[in-house]
Amino acid sequence: MPDHPVAAPAQPDSHEPDVVGTGARRILTGRVVRWGFVAVAVAFGAYAVVGQWSAVRAALVDIGPLAIVGAFVAVLVAMLASMQVWRVLLAALGSPLPVLAAAKVVFVGQLGKYLPGSIWPVLAQMELGTAHKVPRRRSATASVLTMLVSLLGGLLAALGTLPFLAGAMPYRWAFLAAPVLLAALHPRVLNPVLAALLRLARRPPLEQPLTGRAVLVALGWSLASWLLYGVQVWLFAVRLGAPDGRAVLLAIGGFAFAWSVGFLVVFAPAGAGVREVLLVAVFGPLVGVGGATAIAVVSRILMTVGDLAAAGVVAAWSGRRRPSTG
Repeated sequence: MPDHPVAAPAQPDSHEPDVVGTGARRILTGRVVRWGFVAVAVAFGAYAVVGQWSAVRAALVDIGPLAIVGAFVAVLVAMLASMQVWRVLLAALGSPLPVLAAAKVVFVGQLGKYLPGSIWPVLAQMELGTAHKVPRRRSATASVLTMLVSLLGGLLAALGTLPFLAGAMPYRWAFLAAPVLLAALHPRVLNPVLAALLRLARRPPLEQPLTGRAVLVALGWSLASWLLYGVQVWLFAVRLGAPDGRAVLLAIGGFAFAWSVGFLVVFAPAGAGVREVLLVAVFGPLVGVGGATAIAVVSRILMTVGDLAAAGVVAAWSGRRRPSTG
């Protein structure tokens, strides 16, 4: 934030609203609230699993290891597609990176999403990008835009499937973000906004503006990732007896919508708890509460393991290649 200009001394009580507002923001966005939310989400999640444990255990047996392995492969490929969103946007901003370099920045940096505070993945990717001569403002811009494009892709995937299938869905207000994002990501709107934000932050302007083609390509990769994440959930649902056609639409739209709402509920790190509640709401009528709970739990585990595995693999692989290039 820019420094406030020097002004004449104000009356003693003139700063009270700012102090109160700042204190409230610190409380609502601070670690206590965020970790408290995680603790409550984990507690309620554990309670739900324990309460439905016999049904969850039966569902896990029905899903079987082969479907779990297939779902994990779908998660990893979906993560590669998500990485391509960031890579396409960064290249459009003027810093094209090879796949391995981009994967290391994205996969290692995104581990910061598990920390309380939404800024950590962006900060991590900013610092990791400097090793590849990417200016911090450029990687930060690409990271923030990736979140917005992924959110738009998730909402569009949900809009294309859920309205035809689902009845009363909670959090329908999230769809209101879709037209706002569509307008905001148009280059005629996006580029002036980015320029204004950089001026406010007293940073140099971006060397080249984003094009509509770059945004569309990034959105295409985002939609591909949601399709693959949906395949992950679909493999579970059909093993639990859900009809193939209905299940695939619910899987794509339901997972994308659950992630999008988890993203918009900013006090939930990595969408903890919110995603699972919505997945159970979507699949409960189809496979029962126990089966839907099993889908939500296994999906969360696979997503977390996928994040850790991707970060570990690219870090180890780039570490092995470094001596040969020196």
